[in-house]
Amino acid sequence: MANDTALRSALVWLAAVVAVVGLCTLSFQKMVATYVVGVVGLAGVLCPDWVYFDRDFSRWIHPVTAEERASHAAHRFGLGRIRMYPMRVIGYSIIYGFGLYKWWMFVSS
Repeated sequence: MANDTALRSALVWLAAVVAVVGLCTLSFQKMVATYVVGVVGLAGVLCPDWVYFDRDFSRWIHPVTAEERASHAAHRFGLGRIRMYPMRVIGYSIIYGFGLYKWWMFVSS
């Protein structure tokens, strides 16, 4: 990962959320569940090879070319940095929505 500060700050926020859950519920199991859900969620957002996934959904079955990698590096800090593809948004919404729902049902019970 090129930017470790994003990972570090996300892990600090996760630790704060785990501490709040532990203080509110007084349950070690719920703290562990919160930590695991948080780490898996962060890994899904911060760890993937975004050069590979930052393409049209139909191109995911093909390897990343040198031109695509160079183009991504050139536009990394520009306005083209974040591209919202509908399939990616739908996929993340379904997966993370279901995970958060199950986590909330466990923690609030």
